[in-house]
Amino acid sequence: MECKLILASASPRRQQLLRDAGFEFEVRTKEVEEVYPPELPVEQVPEYLARLKAEAFRSELRAGEWLITADTVVCLEGVLLGKPADRADAIRMLEALSGRKHTVISGVCLTAVDRQTAWSVATGVYFTELSAEEIARYVDVYKPFDKAGAYGIQEWIGYIGIERIEGSFYNVMGLPVQTLYRELKKLKENH
Repeated sequence: MECKLILASASPRRQQLLRDAGFEFEVRTKEVEEVYPPELPVEQVPEYLARLKAEAFRSELRAGEWLITADTVVCLEGVLLGKPADRADAIRMLEALSGRKHTVISGVCLTAVDRQTAWSVATGVYFTELSAEEIARYVDVYKPFDKAGAYGIQEWIGYIGIERIEGSFYNVMGLPVQTLYRELKKLKENH
């Protein structure tokens, strides 16, 4: 039986990554309040939120449909950096990331009518020292208010400010396409 993929994300980056990887899919979106238990370890938050997002769609799924939900967080020394509230918050986040290593963690959940699988992928990201002018220019030109940690690796700041990464580049963009591909391949083989 052929499966129909549904991406539950309004993120243009996630949609582009799936398209570029050759997947055909439909986009469905809903507002889901992204709350998690305060005692939850930070590395478990993205997978928890990906599962939470999936629950909002579960009753609507039909046989043969696979729902993809995801959440990406930036973690700096055990503290989660979400999407910045405004310009000052974005600048504060980038100043904190400047010259340091942080971890980007994406949680992905695949949900069907009768089963669900979820996992997380972590990538280490190393920023060079960024000047106040570079940070302000990036925030003012690229307006990274819809991005965890206030930056997109695929944008100007990634070109000039990221020294290296350890792990998946696409994970830092918001979707670990390699592991998603492997999981979907396994599902197809076992179906």
